[in-house]
Amino acid sequence: MTLAVPVALWAASFASVVAASRQDRAAPARAIVVLGAAQYNGTPSPVYRARLEHAAALWRRGLAPLLVVTGGIGTGDSLSEAEAGAAWLKRFGQVPDSALLIEPTGRRSESSLRAVSRRLKARGMRRVILVSDGFHLQRLALLARRFGLEPLTSPAPASPIRRSRRRELGYLLIESLKTPVAYITTRSE
Repeated sequence: MTLAVPVALWAASFASVVAASRQDRAAPARAIVVLGAAQYNGTPSPVYRARLEHAAALWRRGLAPLLVVTGGIGTGDSLSEAEAGAAWLKRFGQVPDSALLIEPTGRRSESSLRAVSRRLKARGMRRVILVSDGFHLQRLALLARRFGLEPLTSPAPASPIRRSRRRELGYLLIESLKTPVAYITTRSE
């Protein structure tokens, strides 16, 4: 009987993460925030590129005037994910420099969103569209709310992770554990 409660709580978390991964809630906002992913010598990985392309499409639709790219410098890298993402967007004419904000300090989702929150709130901006892989969005929205933002979520539909059911299932399972931990451990600002 005592095992039933944790199993039920995990099942609820898993169902919530899956539901959030399938819903595109993009609507007019003040900024679009793209969560970083791997980059290789300045070239965004296929996962990161899918996120960037989706965010650029939302920006071209006029859903927000500002596009924020995030991600710090990984081990062995000399360029941050955010800088690589911004360079890619500019190089391919996706978004002009004047519409980009680079936030290169975070190495994890929590630290990236905390830094973005501070910068956007200083500009009077709270309503944001968070762009990442679907499995990531439930936890990102939770973190963004804790940091004083009003998040909308929009999963990158062309992500290689989403195209592989087995790979996506692994990420969904991991997020179903990370989300409740974030709920318990993340302090509000």
